[in-house]
Amino acid sequence: MPTSVSTVYGTIKVAARAHANAPALVYEGRTTTYAELLAHVDQAARQLRANGIGYGDMFALYAQNRPEIMVGYYAAAKIGAVMVPINPNMTASEVRHAVTHCEAKVLFHDALVDEAAAEAMPAEKRRPVASLLEPCAIADVGPEPRIGQDDDAVVVYTSGSTGAPKAIVLSHRSQTNVLASLTEMWGITARDVLLVGLPLGYLYGLSTASAAALKMGAKVVLMRRFHPGEALEAFVSERATVFHGVPTMFAMMLEYAEQRGLDVDLSHVRMLICAGAPLPEELKVRFAKRFGKEIRNYYALSECTPVFGVYATDEYPPAGAAGRLAPGASVRIIDGDGRDCADGGAGELLVKGPALVKRYHKEPGLTAAAFADGWFKTGDVACRDGQGFYTITGRIKDIIIRGGANIVPSEVESVLARHEAVQAVAVIGVPDRIFGEVPVAFVVPRAGAKPTPEALIAYGETALADFKVPRTVVLLDELPLGQTGKVDKKALLTLWTASRT
Repeated sequence: MPTSVSTVYGTIKVAARAHANAPALVYEGRTTTYAELLAHVDQAARQLRANGIGYGDMFALYAQNRPEIMVGYYAAAKIGAVMVPINPNMTASEVRHAVTHCEAKVLFHDALVDEAAAEAMPAEKRRPVASLLEPCAIADVGPEPRIGQDDDAVVVYTSGSTGAPKAIVLSHRSQTNVLASLTEMWGITARDVLLVGLPLGYLYGLSTASAAALKMGAKVVLMRRFHPGEALEAFVSERATVFHGVPTMFAMMLEYAEQRGLDVDLSHVRMLICAGAPLPEELKVRFAKRFGKEIRNYYALSECTPVFGVYATDEYPPAGAAGRLAPGASVRIIDGDGRDCADGGAGELLVKGPALVKRYHKEPGLTAAAFADGWFKTGDVACRDGQGFYTITGRIKDIIIRGGANIVPSEVESVLARHEAVQAVAVIGVPDRIFGEVPVAFVVPRAGAKPTPEALIAYGETALADFKVPRTVVLLDELPLGQTGKVDKKALLTLWTASRT
């Protein structure tokens, strides 16, 4: 896993020299070669300087997926500036918080978010994202600054589902290390074609999918935003070999194909990678049956990437496993007394990884509380089997305690998802006068199916202990999703509370 390239800019500079005339980015019918991409990066670096952005300065980029985001990522690294990518689904108030908190000197944005950008930043500090590629008066950025591996490279704001978004600061060392780890784990080469529908406003799309591929000279096919039909078409037309997504994206593609009776040839695809939320085994089985391809799990956090993954060489990973330890990562699984768990025992997951959060920006107390003796506390519950595969069984904070007994929501969700009439399911704990807390299931039926709550409760009783069975099932047209595509369980609790008042 060790890498000789010490900066983010160095990764694209080396790739451009080795693959100058090869396609780097494909976007809405236009192909950019590696040589052209490097020229765009150098041009954007001059634009950043022209806008008063230099070493250590932060600037924000707020737009739907487009090449300028990747260009800005590398251009910032060239001059030692720090890019703050912002997902276009963030609201004006969230954007205002981010740009104010990080003291961004400029906000680059696209037309889609003009109104929100105007609310978040004064006009003199806003620029069209396309201006990064426009000529400017500065002919050269001058000598490249001496950038250290531990200098700040990027700041990413969390979705803020549990309060004010946290600003995660990552260094050049973390970003170059993560690219080396991921490409080794998944065997990414210049022959690969990566279809990217994930938002570049988050690390999963920005570095995990896109930058890792570009480091190796692969072709990145960038979607402006994810649409299941467009993604399936791009798989075929671009002969994509690797795709990263969250469970919702795979479920949408499956449902799109099922409802239209589509047969999509994915024989050229070698890896479908899923992260961000638990992958229901039932969805994995149905997807493989429909498309002839297995979805492979991957586990990481914005604060620590990567942790677990199913390697390209793993032919038969255990059902539900998040994967084996990623190159350069190390973990501990501890019980309630802080002792390491033996294989098979579940406990809190502590991690160190190739890309470990340097700090939470302006939050020294939060930074200190996130670590225990140098280990990052994930808040996830995990276990390891005898073959070295790890499984994430839930979140410590999500565990439902019913009358003193623990219920892991993902276990209940996995059972209900196997019902032939269920398209999607989410389970949360709600207050109860007698038991303190009880599970409630929110279910989206498959197209044309009309399951009753009573039938789903009875189905749960066939595979779950009595205390784990949700005695209330709420049928919905769709589950509320957060900005990263995960089910928003906080919104479900709000929905439940509102229905009881």
